[in-house]
Amino acid sequence: MAGREPYSPKYRTALVLTGAGTAGAYHAGVLRALGEAGVRIDLVAGHGIGAVGAFFAAIEGGPRLWADDGVWRQEAVRSLYAWRPVLRALGWAVAAALGLVLVPLAVLAAGLVVFPAALLLRLVHLDAGSALADSWTAVVREAFEPGRLPAWIPQASLLLVLAVLVMLGAAARRARVPGRQRERGRFWWRVWGAPLDCGGAIRYWQRALWRLMTGGARAAQPGLVDLSRRYAELITENLGQPGFRELLVLVHDLDTRRDVVLAALAEPFRRSFFGRRAGAAASAARTSETLDLAGADRDHAVDVLSASQCLPVVSDPWPVRFSPESHWKGETHLWCDRPGSAARLLEEVAAAGAEQVIVASAAAVSADPHTLTGLRLDGRGRLGAWLASEEAAAVRDAVRARAECFRFVQQISPAYNPLDPMDFAGTYDERSDRVQLLGELVDRGYADAYGQFIDPAVGAGEARF
Repeated sequence: MAGREPYSPKYRTALVLTGAGTAGAYHAGVLRALGEAGVRIDLVAGHGIGAVGAFFAAIEGGPRLWADDGVWRQEAVRSLYAWRPVLRALGWAVAAALGLVLVPLAVLAAGLVVFPAALLLRLVHLDAGSALADSWTAVVREAFEPGRLPAWIPQASLLLVLAVLVMLGAAARRARVPGRQRERGRFWWRVWGAPLDCGGAIRYWQRALWRLMTGGARAAQPGLVDLSRRYAELITENLGQPGFRELLVLVHDLDTRRDVVLAALAEPFRRSFFGRRAGAAASAARTSETLDLAGADRDHAVDVLSASQCLPVVSDPWPVRFSPESHWKGETHLWCDRPGSAARLLEEVAAAGAEQVIVASAAAVSADPHTLTGLRLDGRGRLGAWLASEEAAAVRDAVRARAECFRFVQQISPAYNPLDPMDFAGTYDERSDRVQLLGELVDRGYADAYGQFIDPAVGAGEARF
């Protein structure tokens, strides 16, 4: 625990959800515990997968995250951030090409099994041995006749090459960013540039948000702009009502090299947060990096949610087209998440008037020897290990650096978490010698929120007041 004063329910409190991937399941458990304990949260903020928790919690959607049939316990979550379809298709094409090459060798190698079997049958004086050897010899002779394998394999190889070229061409065309005409680099980098597909995760959370807004009704999902406007209207018209909270979400603009902050704030905090800063340069800079859900920027609500799920480098960024009347005059910018942006998020939370802050992070830190685990050799495992390490260090530095900005700061993090950010299907835990699934991370967040904050801080505060 850090900060200058003990926790008090009378001060404006913000919940900050930080991390990527499976960290959202941990956030769900924390939200459930805080809701059950009646902890007042005025503002919910997040980046990365924390943006999902923030978007849902801001409109009374927390139960959809942690329920037994909630979004984090669905089977579809297991397949999020799969390898890009073109890479998977090329992988199957390579396997098929190897199969074509190995077919003749496999036919010949089968004789290593057939002829010894025929010999064994002859040794026990069975005529089937001679028949088996003769039959296999006839099969091999027929397979290697001029019109069979020697002709089929080159034809199949040619068709396979044509299919691969078509796939590459289609993938290169689809990878073009709408609204961006100029490109630098060879065209094949459109195909090879980003190995992971974040489109599945983006569509999954967009559908989940729409189902939450419609109460589970089977209504056709609207377009992104319409969905953004409906969400903005829902949250801005209900600010101050039970279950609704102010919202603040952070993404990164690759083109301007700035963070972009989307917020829905109540007065007087909205006026001071979006108000003009002293000096024209400061005012322009602030305008370029803030989006007000209560104004014309409401059209970008789903853009921010979608961009939050785009991991830098390993997945394609989310293209955002601004209107000609906006500050960016119709430009198309590329947005994504920025791991390690916890410090900036706390800075914006303080600017939004928060006096107390609770930071929820699923990244565990080890300070003891003899805790090494096996190295992750797979690509997703390597990425997850890096994201978890980056997150743990960034949250630690952010809490220490920004603690003096608040009356009270509390970090909720697991002492041990075997699930890295990319382990959506679960992982084998060496310490407990079993497979741990994503649902257990929801329960761990729930228990940690009680053990680290509610019981020691909220209970003590209620006793004092």
